[in-house]
Amino acid sequence: MSIDLPFHKSWFDDNEINEVIETLKSGWLTTGPKTKRFEDDFKDYIGCGYAIGLNSCTAGLHLALATKRFKAGDEVITTTMTFPATANVIMHERLCPVLVDVEPGTLTIDVNQILEKITPKTRAIMPVHFAGHPCDMDPVMELAEKYKLLIIEDAAHALETKYKGRKIGGLGNPTAFSFYANKNITTGEGGMLTTNDESLDEMVRVMRLHGLSRDAWKRFGKSGFSQWELRLPGFKYNMADINAALGIHQLKKINNFLKIRKQYAAMYDEAFSQIPELEILEKRDYAEPSYHLYIIALRLEQLTITRDQFVDKIQSAGVGVAIHYQALHLQPLYKKKFNTRLDDYPVATSYSARILSLPLYPRMSVQDIERVSNVVADIISCNRR
Repeated sequence: MSIDLPFHKSWFDDNEINEVIETLKSGWLTTGPKTKRFEDDFKDYIGCGYAIGLNSCTAGLHLALATKRFKAGDEVITTTMTFPATANVIMHERLCPVLVDVEPGTLTIDVNQILEKITPKTRAIMPVHFAGHPCDMDPVMELAEKYKLLIIEDAAHALETKYKGRKIGGLGNPTAFSFYANKNITTGEGGMLTTNDESLDEMVRVMRLHGLSRDAWKRFGKSGFSQWELRLPGFKYNMADINAALGIHQLKKINNFLKIRKQYAAMYDEAFSQIPELEILEKRDYAEPSYHLYIIALRLEQLTITRDQFVDKIQSAGVGVAIHYQALHLQPLYKKKFNTRLDDYPVATSYSARILSLPLYPRMSVQDIERVSNVVADIISCNRR
């Protein structure tokens, strides 16, 4: 099988390349001036008080949770339709992830089911802005205020996303972003945690680098040498300047990237709107999505093939695709550890067997979008019941 149209391909030009070369020549590769510059630029873009550069979105979720030092066995509510990292960080803190089903159409957490999951042990809610579409945050924040719960937003898919006109990351909750290779902008590996809480910013900056009082750049900075002190049992989660060098210029391209993604998503919508065997995801009135993923759901009862067979056929045509996601409650770990059942999360169970993500990125051309659309339509046409 030869894939000549990959699922994703990053867009770099001489700006990123030259910034990386400059970083290499400077001799300073780890957390330093480039990371600080990227943090400041990102903070200004989001419109938040603080932005902390990290090596992943996972690190942001983990640190936001770890700073609260909840008791072992306390509960954190999140969605079953997410990448394992969201719930893994909960378990790393010896807390219990409590899964909630998703709403049809957006695959974001069903806010109407959160209340019934709240118990005296509930300490936090971790909503996931899925595929670039925001969760309905007002009801989530109302529940959090009523029951005195922490909110940590998983915005791995949601860099440019807005909720009721406000950028995700600027709603006042700790929010973790991803700059992984296939994200809307990339630093290769990397993430950012945003917050308006100065004390959280200070603690996360200590915890992201082993719990040391000063990072290397500050210890050897212009103010002279200063020895570090171990303040907390922290982690190795800091962003490196060689990654931040990419992010500085990727962030400058973000508005153009979003414009192209939005155009291509609209082309897909038009191509698939008249195919009854396909369901395309919806956009709620409160949402301005980032168009991170373009997901289609097959109406399998109208087809003679399974989703996995559909994936094989589209990849055999040279088009790369992905699955976002096989829901957590279907994973062996959760079935064994938490005794999760398919019937407990019927919406996510159904979508898990039917969804696939098509290529959607600025390096594609209009002809690429048309090619993918035609391949999908041809497979549907040949496999109708």
